[in-house]
Amino acid sequence: MNLIIAKGLIIPFLGTSLGAALVFFMKKDLDPKIQKILSGFAAGIMVAASVWSLLIPSMEMSSDRGKLAFIPAAVGFCLGMLFLLLLDKTVPHMHLDESQEGIKTNLQKTTMMVLAVTLHNIPEGMAVGILYAGWASGSAQISQAGALSLALGIAIQNFPEGAIISMPLHSKGLSKSKACWYGILSGIVEPIAGLITILLSSLVMPVLPYFLSFAAGAMIFVVIEELVPEMAEGEHSNLGTIMFMLGFTLMMVLDVALG
Repeated sequence: MNLIIAKGLIIPFLGTSLGAALVFFMKKDLDPKIQKILSGFAAGIMVAASVWSLLIPSMEMSSDRGKLAFIPAAVGFCLGMLFLLLLDKTVPHMHLDESQEGIKTNLQKTTMMVLAVTLHNIPEGMAVGILYAGWASGSAQISQAGALSLALGIAIQNFPEGAIISMPLHSKGLSKSKACWYGILSGIVEPIAGLITILLSSLVMPVLPYFLSFAAGAMIFVVIEELVPEMAEGEHSNLGTIMFMLGFTLMMVLDVALG
């Protein structure tokens, strides 16, 4: 079981690392079509995971509250959204940095971008850790397939993020190896955050319904703020919509059929 959990925690980090490694093979930015495909697919998986792997288990665990079983899910979800909103306001995200012309140099913008990606990777790592902690505890409401699907969805989202960090750094004068290394470092916080969450599972388990819904709120915020704009703006937006459908359906099938 420990090996299964370790693999699950590493998967999102691998997505970032593989994306950062694109700097060795590409001279341009990530193809917009590929970006839309990845963003749409990851968004579909993460929305479905937020419902079937996080919110529904949260309410099922609170079934002893009767008609008030929604309270932990509602409270945690809102807190998760608000936490990411606060993080978004505190540390500008990638799409905001590029518009602040005349305020920061290109290198400073890239540094802010690395910091933004690194910080918002923390709650994503926690979300994976929470699911695996719940599954390891024997909770009937959380499946291994649900935890794995969420990890894969985050990894797909992290793939273009790794490239978005390493490629601009290389264009500013860093060697490809150093640019790739910085991109990899931005993702290392995810398995660390997930591991810490699991190690503190004895404290997390009593309030697990709130943590599950908190993770759902954080995931939905990322989908709305980052993935949907990337898949819907400009040309070929239908690619993102189709991949959203496929990602959502795949996650739903995995969670229901294998859970």
